[in-house]
Order: sequence, then structure tokens, then C-alpha cells
Amino acid sequence: MDNHKLETISNLFEDSEIRSVWDSEKEEYYFSVVDIISALTDSNNPRNYWNTLKRRMTEEEKSELYAKCVQLKMKSQKDGKSYLTDTLDTQGILRLIESVPSPKAEPFKLWLAQMGKERMDEVFDPELAINRAVDYYRARGYDDKWIKARLTGVVDRRKLTDVWKENGITKNYEYGILTNEIYQEWSGMKASQYKEYKGIRKESLRDNKEKY
Repeated sequence: MDNHKLETISNLFEDSEIRSVWDSEKEEYYFSVVDIISALTDSNNPRNYWNTLKRRMTEEEKSELYAKCVQLKMKSQKDGKSYLTDTLDTQGILRLIESVPSPKAEPFKLWLAQMGKERMDEVFDPELAINRAVDYYRARGYDDKWIKARLTGVVDRRKLTDVWKENGITKNYEYGILTNEIYQEWSGMKASQYKEYKGIRKESLRDNKEKY
């Protein structure tokens, strides 16, 4: 898997293998819960730790995680066979980290708190979000001309969705249908099919200049 695709999770656990599965329909990665637990704790049996943690969670915490928890087949690191494994998507994993009472989890909690602070700061000063986007694209090797065109494209896209909204389009699936119509017109494929054709998963097609 491309490291950039998983940087929000896997790169946080540099010395640990975090098994993951890509759901092409939902366009979401699902990560092994026991692998995350193993990386965050000193438990010799992360599966038992996970079961104990679930019992100690508040009803609110349980409902949040249970709603996102999905059992998927993953290859065991011990015998190489595939077993149904509790998994969570990115949002669920970040919520799990907050619930783990372990010293090893504290750096991740601080990281999450810092992310939250940055987003709060951007509410009061939206220019910070723009600067963050510019810094992100520069770090990935995009030049300022491309970045300017990309940000202009974002504004144009918002204008288009505003027009759709004014004409009664409000549901996510409706936006998806119209977006697919646009992709179908110039590529002959739906957006998801075009992403698969170009080898792109969660990243935006517009952010992959080398993919076009």
C-alpha cells in the first residue's frame, strides 16, 4: 500500500504492523483493532485487552465504537490463516485511541488534541486553513502555479455545488450521481471506477497531478 494513503494511521505506529483492508464501495480503510491495541499497550494478549476495554467503556463510548466496528477477514500474523477480525475506520480508530488508558496512548492523545486546537484556530482565522493547504501541497512537491489553480478549482467546485443546492440537490447521494455524470461524460467511467483505474483510493483525483 502507498504510505501516503495510510499516513493518518499507520505512520503513527512506526515499529508496529497495522493490518488494514480497503473497502472500495465505502472508499474507506479499516484497521485491525487488536493491532492498534497491541501498539498502544504492553498487553501480551491484545484481544483480551480489547474485550476488557469494551466492558469498561461507558454506554456512550460503546455505542460510538460498536456502530463503526466491522468484522472483516484478515490474515493472522501467527499462522497465516484468515480470521474474522474487529476493525474500525479511521475515525473509529482515533476514537479508540482516546479510550485506551495507557501511557503509550498519551502521545497520540496529545496529537489529537493539537489537531483539534488547530481546527478551532481556523474557525476564528480561516486564512490559517488556506496556509495549511498551501504548505501541504508545497511539501508534496507541487509548485505555486499548480497550487493556485487547485485552490481556484475548489472555489469553482463550490460554486457548482451551490447551484445544485439552489435547484434542490441536498443529499450526498444526489451530489454523487451528478459528480458521476461529470466523470462519465469526459472519461467514460464513474468517479470510483476512474479512481480505481488510476490507482487512487482516498486521495482526491485533483490532488494527483502525476495521475492524469
